Amino acid sequence: MGIVIMVGQVLLGLSLLIILHELGHFLAARAFGIKVEKFYLFFDAWGVKLLKFNYKGCEYGIGWLPLGGYVKIAGMIDESMDTEQLKGEPQPWEFRSKPAWQRLIVMLGGIIVNVIVGVLVFWMITFNYGNSDLDNNKLFGVQPGLIGQKVGLQEGDKILAVNGKKANLFFADLMTSEVLMGDAVLTVERAGSEMQITLPKDILNDVSDHKKNEFVQPIFKMLPVNEVAKDSRAEKMGLAIGDSIVSVNGVQVVRLDVFKQELERNKGKEINLGVIRDGVSLNLSSAGDTTNVLGFGNLPMLSKTFGFMESLPIGASKAFSVITDNIKGFGKIFKGEVRADKALSGPIGIATMFGQEIDGLRFWSLVGMLSMALAFMNLLPIPALDGGHVIFLLIEMIQGKPLSEKFLEKAQLVGFFILVALMIFVFGNDIFKLTK
Repeated sequence: MGIVIMVGQVLLGLSLLIILHELGHFLAARAFGIKVEKFYLFFDAWGVKLLKFNYKGCEYGIGWLPLGGYVKIAGMIDESMDTEQLKGEPQPWEFRSKPAWQRLIVMLGGIIVNVIVGVLVFWMITFNYGNSDLDNNKLFGVQPGLIGQKVGLQEGDKILAVNGKKANLFFADLMTSEVLMGDAVLTVERAGSEMQITLPKDILNDVSDHKKNEFVQPIFKMLPVNEVAKDSRAEKMGLAIGDSIVSVNGVQVVRLDVFKQELERNKGKEINLGVIRDGVSLNLSSAGDTTNVLGFGNLPMLSKTFGFMESLPIGASKAFSVITDNIKGFGKIFKGEVRADKALSGPIGIATMFGQEIDGLRFWSLVGMLSMALAFMNLLPIPALDGGHVIFLLIEMIQGKPLSEKFLEKAQLVGFFILVALMIFVFGNDIFKLTK
């Protein structure tokens, strides 16, 4: 069932974004009086269609190949490679008959819609959820994982700043793309002294192998109890909100990880907690249990909410950070600092990000991220992508005449093979990562 939920979520999310992207081209074309012959979700390769219907001269449908979607605009050389229509005289309702600036807007229509959708999604997420994360001020520092140890971090280090910017609000400030992309300088407090650690340029390779939770994990203090689950062992033994746990079976605990270790060590035995309540020391007991779960919470969470309009610039900043991260990532690939097989993911990799459970916040966060990523990818100057058409139109506007149809046909064909090769690579890479 989990796999079905995961596949369903990724299909829903990508289908929504594909339809909206193609709708951007569709609406822009219609606005300039250009005829749109087809509007398809997924590709109807070799003419195989799952669904189709005609409305006002346009064929709408769903193809069988879930690798994107398209709108077929009359008088335009596109991925269909239908050049027969170009043999006749240009008609006033064809793409090729319109001024270059109108054709440019049509080609940018999908990208513009993706950006609008991405900003809107992150805006609404910020407004509805605000920012919520661990309070970095209430931690004992960090526990480095494999990646953290490799770069020189040690248990108990407190990361004070990233590239000179203080990281003293949320723990997430330590896990930004700025850090995981490499080149960042961490200001660290260790044993009362400050030092700096420069992260390697290729840290993203390690992140791909081990995931970012192998960079650092928080070390929690034993803070006062802020939640007690109903009918839990904690409730039955009399633990109350505001209590401070100081010992387990006589062993002092000041860190949450040590507390958990003691519970695990005493699994099945009677548990005696030393507690401070309103300045008074108490002993609370619970009979042995086969689990080491008591049922209370004391994580140092910090939350901040934002007003409706206040959320807009914050959401927009989060949205555009996706594009800047992609630019940095591709820059590192071209410089040879990061391996392409480590940095790139395809549909299978995206599906795993959605997970096997329904989570509204995670779903819409990924939809927003993917919308901005699609805008970036479609703007790449590759023939067959919107960015390739944009480049050719800009050349036409500069030189004052269009490029030859023969050149555009060949460029479209080259772009098609580039995209096929890229899809084979990312699919193969995804499968390889799953089998590792």
